Amino acid sequence: MSTTDTPTPIALVTGGSRGLGRNTALALAAKGNDVILTYRSRSTEAEAVVAEIAALGRRAVALPLDVADAGSFEVFATQVRQALAAHWQRERFDSLVNNAGIGIHASFADTTEQQFDELVNIQFKGPFFLTQKLLPLLRDGGRIVNISSGLARFALPGYSAYAAMKGAMEVLTRYQAKELGARGIAVNIVAPGAIETDFGGGAVRDNAQLNAFVASQTALGRVGVPDDIGGVIALLLAPENRWINAQRIEASGGMFL
Repeated sequence: MSTTDTPTPIALVTGGSRGLGRNTALALAAKGNDVILTYRSRSTEAEAVVAEIAALGRRAVALPLDVADAGSFEVFATQVRQALAAHWQRERFDSLVNNAGIGIHASFADTTEQQFDELVNIQFKGPFFLTQKLLPLLRDGGRIVNISSGLARFALPGYSAYAAMKGAMEVLTRYQAKELGARGIAVNIVAPGAIETDFGGGAVRDNAQLNAFVASQTALGRVGVPDDIGGVIALLLAPENRWINAQRIEASGGMFL
């Protein structure tokens, strides 16, 4: 708890053990949030983030979650409920960041049904039903931030299925904002541009030609880094930005203007 009468806000960040999720979890902690973060398989990385958050003077818990397995969400919700009671003596958390995801690069003509289904399960079905399952644990007046991509606005060959899922998330965000407004819950979506992480095999980070191309097509003249995104999400969840709702916010440095 904080030193004031206001409880410390608790944010739940999926895929918080690495990449943009890790950066978001740390940015939220730096802004005074405690964090529940999820990981799929790399518990050591997740616990390292928990330790980093503790070093910032905040509390964090790491829980396993496979966002592709909607059948596991009931058990996960129970684990969240137990973590809230054990670590915070609370029944509700304050904000949800649906960050976990994968990238698959394949042309429209060559995308397989297996690839398509994997993207649906992780990028759309997962956050759809996970958010639904967690609604009873999200406080009235809370926040949800979904994650899209600049690729939902501009088109680059090889991302038709991935971008289509992100486009679906953008539409879902508006419906969530409309339907959850009665509970005072604001829902927005952040669309990063190309970021130097290990996402999608680390192509943007490690392929010098691709990196240079993206930089040349970005108004600010470089490729994004994780620190460009985590702060945007933390800003959206700050109390003073409570009136921002149902918005797509692109953080791409001005790609393909």
